[in-house]
Parts: sequence; C-alpha cells; structure tokens
Amino acid sequence: MEKNFTELLSEELKLREVEALDNQRHADMALLEAKKMASQYQKEADKCNSGMETCEEAREKAEDALVEQRRLTATWELRARQRGWKEGLSKSHSQS
Repeated sequence: MEKNFTELLSEELKLREVEALDNQRHADMALLEAKKMASQYQKEADKCNSGMETCEEAREKAEDALVEQRRLTATWELRARQRGWKEGLSKSHSQS
C-alpha cells in the first residue's frame, strides 16, 4: 500500500513537472512574440521620427526660401518705386 502511494506521488510530481515545463514553454513563446512586436513597433517609431525630421528640414528650407523671396521682392519693389512705379498705376494698366 505504501508503495502504491509513493508511486502515485511520483506520478503526480512527474505530471506537474510536465505541466510546469509546458507552461514555461508557452511563457517563453509569448515573451519571444512580445519582443518581436516591440522590435517592430520600435522600427515603425524610428521610421516615423525619421519622416518627421525630413519634413522639418523641408519646412525650414521652404521658410528660408520664402524669406529670401520676400527680400528679393522688396528689393525689386524699391527699385521700381525709385523709378516712379506706383501700385495704383499697375492696376489701372492691367485693367485696360
């Protein structure tokens, strides 16, 4: 009777060990999947940040170009005014 009880306990321990190993394997797989997903999200975030930097650089270049264009426009307008151009005259000439 004691031998049967020992065998039953031994079998119970083996079953629990198998179950624990199976649970550990599932946990390891879930951790690996989570790491893969985190890596993918990080890649996407890096791409997004890179795109934002590119857009910011383009915005800065456009802003610099606009400032330069305004400077050139002011220079040409000043030259035109020095030669007698008036804004109202150009409107009346374009309407006729």
